[in-house]
Amino acid sequence: MLSLLRPILSLLSGVALLLLGSGLLNTLIPLRGSQMGYSDALIGGLTSAYFTGFFLGTFAAPSLVRRIGHIRAFAFYTACCACGVLLHTLSVDPVVWLLARLVLGAALVGLYTVIESWLNAQTEPQQRGQVFAIYMAVNLGALALAQQLLHVEGGADFTLFVLAALLVCTASLPVLLTRQAQPQLQPTPRLQLRRLLAVAPTAGVGALFSGLAMGSLWGLLPVYFSRQGMDAPEIGMSMSVVILGGAALQWPLGRLSDRHDRRFALALACAAACVFAVLIPIPMPFAGMYWGLIFLYGGMAFSAYPILVAHLLDQLPPEDVLAASSSVLLINGIGAALGPLVAGLLMSTLAPAALFGWFALLQGSLAVYAGYRYRAHRLSHTPGAPFFAMLRTTPASLGMLAEQPDAGPGSDSDSDASSAQRPER
Repeated sequence: MLSLLRPILSLLSGVALLLLGSGLLNTLIPLRGSQMGYSDALIGGLTSAYFTGFFLGTFAAPSLVRRIGHIRAFAFYTACCACGVLLHTLSVDPVVWLLARLVLGAALVGLYTVIESWLNAQTEPQQRGQVFAIYMAVNLGALALAQQLLHVEGGADFTLFVLAALLVCTASLPVLLTRQAQPQLQPTPRLQLRRLLAVAPTAGVGALFSGLAMGSLWGLLPVYFSRQGMDAPEIGMSMSVVILGGAALQWPLGRLSDRHDRRFALALACAAACVFAVLIPIPMPFAGMYWGLIFLYGGMAFSAYPILVAHLLDQLPPEDVLAASSSVLLINGIGAALGPLVAGLLMSTLAPAALFGWFALLQGSLAVYAGYRYRAHRLSHTPGAPFFAMLRTTPASLGMLAEQPDAGPGSDSDSDASSAQRPER
């Protein structure tokens, strides 16, 4: 393990510090916006601006990284990210905050592009699955820990923003000091939306619904907790529990999807998430029931995206996976940008609890669709690509999985066209 970690330790250290800063900021901004009197619809718009920047940056970052190299690109994006964080301290004008969120989204996806393409190039093909699992564990652990930084108190309103900016800047130090050779970024494959929807429609539809739900969760769940009278430390603890649920339950659900049809596992997880979303707003007689429900909801909601990615890997030969996964990221990014807008409007128009009605609608609809695809196109299941717990980041991270020696196509098909190519075994 030590020999595996030594070449990438500087990159993983940068990831941990980056996620501590950005994870703190993602919860801090809706809370501070709520305190300043921003409506729920406007706070949803701030989250949509962030994911719009993330979406646009996905296409802009590769050309910049190729032109100036990984290390200078990392320094450039770190400076942009720190500027975006500190912009929030200079004005309470919503336009300034929307611009700052847009900049942050584009800068963070640039940082992810540098780190993930570097990890991909630095790791031997037979070790990429292990490295990917470690990388995602660092991601989820840092995000959960970042919520506890809301406990930090300072003498000024901008203390936590400065802390987030410091963490982002500090993330550049281990990367800039590394002596590892900089890799060449591979050309970005052309999108294959039509092929994706023909061969694995569940992956395409699931990416959209997962983006709608998760974009709303990151941007508006802290606002819901605030509307229930929680203070910042309580909100941080609640968000940590949701994230830890996502980290813990991806593994058993992933193993289930490895042993059965992925669409069955997806339908089961989404149906459970729908039930938990309905129950969470209901007053509970014991605090433990509340913590258990948000833990379970996080576990089910976070599992949808990695299950549908594993399903996609089952359907396609390795040479097509990177292009198809880029299409999945595109669809998921559109959903993540639109979801907070709709959820914010629902919360402003109806009530804060409408957020969980939105979650239940999305999760229930995806459960019905996945269940329909499973029943209508059921085939005998042969394990294909192994499941990996993950968060949505960039195509470079999925490149680690696309080239796994045992991540070839499986027999679990999701369409009539795919069934013709992969006969039932």
